[in-house]
Parts: sequence; C-alpha cells; structure tokens
Amino acid sequence: MRALLSTFSWQELRHHPWRNAAAVVAVMLGVALAFSVHLINASALDEFSSAVRSVNGQPDLELRASQGSFDEVLFTRVARDPRVALASPVVEINTLALAPALAAPLPIRVIGVDALALPAIAPALMPRPASGAPRFALFAPGQVFLNAAARTALGDVPTIELKDGATQHRVQVAGSVAAGGAALAVMDIGAAQDLFQRGGRLTRIDLRLAVGTDRGAFVQSLQQSPGWPAGVQIAEPGDAAQRVSNLSRAYRVNLTVLALVALFTGAFLVFSVLALSVTKRAQQFALLGVLGLTPKQRLRLVLVESLVLGMVGSLAGIALGTALAAFALRVLGGDLGGGYFAGAAPSLQWSTAAAGVYGTLGMLAAMVGGWYPARAAQGLPEAQTLKGLGAAPAASGRHWIAILLIAAGTLLAGAPAVFGMPIAAYLSVGLLLVGGITGLPGLIALVYDRLAPRVARRLLPLLAVERARRMRGTAAVAVSGVVASLSLAVALTVMVASFRDSVTRWLDVVLPADLYLRAANVGASSGPSDTGAFAPPLVQAIAQVPGVARVGTVRARPVSLVSTQPPVMLLARSFDGEASQSLPLMGDALPVPAGQIGIYVSEAMVDLYGARPGTVFAPLSKAFGTSAAAGTAQPTVFFVAGVWRDYVRQFGSIVLDARDFERLTNDRSVNDVSLWLTPGTTEAQVQQSIRALIAQQQPAGGAVEFASVGQLRATSLRIFDRSFAVTYWLQAVAIAIGLFGVAASFSAQVLARRKEFGLLAHLGFTRRQVLAVVAGEGAAWTAIGALAGLALGLAVSVVLVKVVNPQSFHWTMDMLVPWGRLLALCAAVVAAGTITAWLAGRAAAGQDAVLAVKEDW
Repeated sequence: MRALLSTFSWQELRHHPWRNAAAVVAVMLGVALAFSVHLINASALDEFSSAVRSVNGQPDLELRASQGSFDEVLFTRVARDPRVALASPVVEINTLALAPALAAPLPIRVIGVDALALPAIAPALMPRPASGAPRFALFAPGQVFLNAAARTALGDVPTIELKDGATQHRVQVAGSVAAGGAALAVMDIGAAQDLFQRGGRLTRIDLRLAVGTDRGAFVQSLQQSPGWPAGVQIAEPGDAAQRVSNLSRAYRVNLTVLALVALFTGAFLVFSVLALSVTKRAQQFALLGVLGLTPKQRLRLVLVESLVLGMVGSLAGIALGTALAAFALRVLGGDLGGGYFAGAAPSLQWSTAAAGVYGTLGMLAAMVGGWYPARAAQGLPEAQTLKGLGAAPAASGRHWIAILLIAAGTLLAGAPAVFGMPIAAYLSVGLLLVGGITGLPGLIALVYDRLAPRVARRLLPLLAVERARRMRGTAAVAVSGVVASLSLAVALTVMVASFRDSVTRWLDVVLPADLYLRAANVGASSGPSDTGAFAPPLVQAIAQVPGVARVGTVRARPVSLVSTQPPVMLLARSFDGEASQSLPLMGDALPVPAGQIGIYVSEAMVDLYGARPGTVFAPLSKAFGTSAAAGTAQPTVFFVAGVWRDYVRQFGSIVLDARDFERLTNDRSVNDVSLWLTPGTTEAQVQQSIRALIAQQQPAGGAVEFASVGQLRATSLRIFDRSFAVTYWLQAVAIAIGLFGVAASFSAQVLARRKEFGLLAHLGFTRRQVLAVVAGEGAAWTAIGALAGLALGLAVSVVLVKVVNPQSFHWTMDMLVPWGRLLALCAAVVAAGTITAWLAGRAAAGQDAVLAVKEDW
C-alpha cells in the first residue's frame, strides 16, 4: 500500500507539471524575496557593526558626551581611580576633507587618540606610518592616518585640507589605519585639540577596568559621586552596535514582512492548486478508500504532496534569494532604499541558520496551504463519490469562524508595540486577511443570490452566475490567492499615497523660504558637522545682500539622550513670530512658564522618551547640565510647548529658539540659512552676490550649495519614491503570483469540465457561446475577488497607516484613499481573470469536448 501511495502521488505531480509548477513558483518567489532581503540587510548591518567595533574597540565602559564635548578634567579623575586599569581619551570631530581628486568635499570623521593606550583597547585605530615617514609621526602635529575608505576617496595625495567651520587646515597624510567603515582620519589627540581648537575638551573616554571590579557598582558610584558632569553618559561597549541596529530595525523588519507577503500569497496558491487537485481526483481517492486506504492515510497523502511542493519551492527559493542578494549587494550596495546603509558595499554574509529558517517557512506555508484540501480528502464519502454523487464537502457553517478572525484582528490592531515593533498589528493584518478569505463563500452567496434574479432571462450570464452560486466553495478556492495579493496591494497603495500626500503638505510648511544655503555636504548621510558653517558676521552680511528681504537660520547638533538609541537632533531655529507659523505643529502651542525654555518635540520624542506637551523634559536638562549663561548653578528647565511632525528624523528631534541655544552654548554659528527674496529678484542674482561675499569674507571657506524650494521639494519626493521602490516591486510580485493562481485554477477546472462543455455543445451551444460562459465565470469570480480584496485592503490600510507606521517609525500621517488607482487596479485584475478564463476555455471547448460525452454512453 505504501508503494501504491508513493506511485499515486508521484504520478499526480509528474502528469500535471504546469499546475504544480504554479505552487512551486509561488513558494520559490516568496522564499527568495524574504531570504534575499534578510541577506542584504544582515550583510549591511554586519558591515556597519564591524566598522563600529573597529573604531570604538572593546573597552569595558565608555564615558561619552551627550552633545559636543566635556572638560578633560574628568579624564584625570577617572584615570586615578584604582578600579580603572586603563583610560583612553578620545576627541571625535565630524568635518569635511578637500583634495584635488574630489569633485565635492568628503565628509570625514577625525579621531584624536592617545597612541600609547590604543593597542589594549582599539588596535584597529593604531596608526601605521608610511614608508619614509618620521619615526614619531604618530605624535607629530598636523599628521593624519587614513583608513581604506578615506584613501580610496581622496586618492594618493601627500596632503589634504580639513574644513572646520570657516577655517581650513592643511594636514600631512603620514600613513594608514586598519579600521573599516566610512572615511576616517586618525591623529594624535593633542594635535587634534590644537588643530581644531578643542583645547581641554574630550568627546569620549574608553575605560578598561581592573580585574575583579564590579562593573555595576563602579557605574553607580560614578553617577552618584559629587560633581559628576550632567552631560556625560556611561555606556556599555555594545551600545554603539545596538544604536546602529536600532537605526534601521523598523525599516528592516517592515521590508522583511513585505517580502513574506509573497510567501503568504503562495500559501493560498498551494491551497488553490491542491484543493482543485483533490476535487478532480475525488473518485480516485474514493477507490483507494474502498481498497483499504484509511481517511488518515488520505490526509497524509495530500500533506506529503504539499510538503514536496514546499520543499522544491524552498530549495529553489534559497538559491534564487542568494543570487538576488549577491547581485543587489554588488550593484546597489547595502542600501535598499531606506538610506540607512547608503554608500556601503558589504560582502555577502550567507547564513545557514537563516536559510534553514526561511526554507522551513516555505515548507510550512505549503503545508498550511495543503491542510484544508487534505481534510477535504480525508472526509470524502466513498460510496457517493464513486457513483459521481459526492465530492469533497463544500465549506459550510464557517461564517462564524470568519467573524471571529476578523473580530480578533480588529482587537489586536489596538494593541501597543512589543519591543518597539508592531507585532500585534502584523498579527492583526494576518487575521483580517485570513478571516476575509474564510468568509468568501458567504460573500459570494450574499452577492450572487441577489444578482441571480436580475439575469434570469439572459442565458449566458445566468449560467456564469449560477455556477458561482452553486460552486461558491470552488470559486472561493480559485480566487483566494487574488484576494490575498490584491488586498495587500490595495493596502500598500493607500499607505504609500497617504504618506506621500502627508509629506508633500509637510514640505509646504517646513520650506517656507525662496532659497536655501548650506555648506557643501553638510547634512549628508554622515550627519551635520560639529561646527557651524556660517559665522554670525557672514550671516549678517548675507542679510544685507541686495534682493534679500530677510533671512532665517538653523543650527543642527546631535544630542545623545540614551546610550542605546541613536542621537536625537537638536535644531536651533530663528523664529520670526509664533512657532506655529514655522513648524507643522499638531495642535496649539502651549504658553511657556516663566524661567523655563520652550521646546517643540517631534512625535518620536513622545513615543521614545515620553516628552508630552505641558511637561518638563528632564533628559535634555541633563544633556545641557547647568546654565552657564545665567551665571548660576541652577539646572536648565526645558518645557515641552508642542509636538510637530518630522518626516526626516525617525528617532526624534527637538526645536528651540536660536537665542536660547546661543545663551546655553555660546555657539552662534549656523548650518543652514533660509533666504526670502524681494519681489522681482532672481535667484541667480542673489546666488552670485552671496558667492562673491563668501569668497571675500572667508576665502578658504570651501564650497556652498544653493537650493530653491522647488529643487528641495523635488529632491525630497525623489528620495521618498526611491525608499518605496522595493515596496512597489514586492507588491507587483504578490499580484503576479495571485493572477498566476487564477490561471492555474481555471486551467485545471476547464480541463476537468470537458464533459460539461461537450453537453453544452450537444444542446446547441456554439464554441463562442461556451467560451463566453467560461469568460463570464472568470469575470464573476474575479469580480467578487476584487470586491473582497478592495474591502480587505482598505481595512488593512487603516491598520498600516494608523498603527504599523506610527509604531515602527514614530510619525503619523493623514489617510488618503486614491480611488482612481484602486478602481483601475481592481478593473485590471477582473480583466486579467476574464482573459485567463477565456484562454483556458479554448483548450477544452473544441471537438474533444464533444467526444468526451461518449465516455458516459
């Protein structure tokens, strides 16, 4: 019997290669997309983490400035502590490098180190003097050592220029360092402090503790010691890598979930293929039952077939996914559109464990898809089936299951995030989709029971509608893949359209000026420079340029509030009037109490740090310490006066008045200058005048960039579209798999209905009329699938827009339903289903169908 069963399954898989290929391809594409996305993200993240580890080394603890730098007196204090075996001071400066080979300034990170302490903590930063360099070049002033990325970008040059605000410093390239990652220059810490005028200031202190020291007790004693600087954080060595991971985690998880959409759709296609296979082989299963095959053995037989389909698809998917990942990393680098790994070119990091996980997911999806057909084969009434009176039982009484699933999905949509990720929301989407598809037979009955009387006098439409009514279980099976893929396509279309519309209206508020000026490459992916590009006298001179009505300024500075989270961006803006006129506030601005400084936080600050309107935000007070400008030791108190939408900085931003920032920091330099022009003035005239002014006041100031509001809008939307490019491709693949399922379903059905078509021919139907009936069935079935997909997609889009997006990226958006695009998408699906049915019907409506009736004579 076992050999008979193996032969039975093998013959079914071998004799219907195209139908089974549909299921295999669906599983293969789902596994390939999900696995390739995982490999690309894992490879890029590993590259970044390795670079962080090579630069930061492996200390036991890090003392790090929340913003800017801190007094090096702290180094003397901790280095003398008997519990500290080694202390390594570090100065970090984000600046720009200029060289003849560069078309534009290169963002580069300068690290000043104590070379004597490096071998024990960060050996990758140890300078390696070039041949012919002085013996003690690593201690000499004006000497830098470049990593591979910097040498590749700058070329083989003996000297480079480092830009520090309005000043440029010429330094000698004396050798190299082994640290990986982005462009990096290492120099002696004393030389770096002198060169960049950071005398007496440090950015970080790396600590190696003495053997036997209790790390927790040591940290607690430091934090509670008298006079501990408020703006200094104590971080674990793994916090830097954790920050890199957190930076892109939401994007990586969402992209992986979207890739698994294809696998989800593939499960429905396996379900469709096997359900039709069981229906077609019902009499064969019944005969095997008479010969001694038990219902459980029939169940296992179909599950084995689904497992074989899943195994073949998974193996092919792993291979295809590896090839896709290798190609993407070679051609596109590690950036999948999110911008988190822009410029990285990591090598492929293949993971056997990940391949096993995604391969198992593929086989599990196939098994889930084959479970219900297997249960149908198990429950066949053998005697009735052999007489042609029975078949696989149609789904009935399952409406309550669909209602329960949809209700559970609705309840889960309101659950909070888990570990910062919308896990419950993803489960909600899955339950809504499964519940909606489970309720398809009921929807078909609800719609076509009311439509049938309206077409009762038209024969061909009546035949198409009646088949959908009477075979609603089969119809639900055939269009389940389309419903799954279309609903997700509708949801993604609504989400992307809502996001794009919200970003467009947000740009109208945050880009009010006519022209914008910034130093070249400041604000690029490397982050803002540590020093402002424009000094106050230059800004005042720019305001006096003919044609300039007024100017506004922005000073950006990263501030670390929690060591495991990426820094938030502190934006000091010059407000002309009320903040509500310059920021896209959510609600009204609150009055600021006397003696406090008003700040406006982005939505991410509310989610991540609890900075709610009307409260005092203590973490920022710790970052600033005491208010030196006020001449007192009283801590600076920041009052949250409002919340604003920020679609640029996912991990938070804080806006305060530039005058308050200057009082607290004595820093009056700015990064960006906004220009409002007088009527009749051309942008070209103003740009020419300002370039001449900058060349006159700071000849070594480097290049500047101008951008009109139109250019900035176009660039922002282009970046937006690039970020969602992968989403569009995944959406298209899911739709293609769904339509592939419709084609496979109709092909199998029309081949199994040759006798029915022959009977219609004997009754006087022409071939064209038979094809019209088949095409009408395709239209009727895919129309109900499109209706269900549209309704489910709109429900899922609400979860994506209102729950998944805020919980993942910490910003909200206004919902926009692009009805034109959605209706066109649904119409395309109905047209594709109709044409597919018509093409499949041509193969079964010929002369063979007439002869097939003789089999019953």
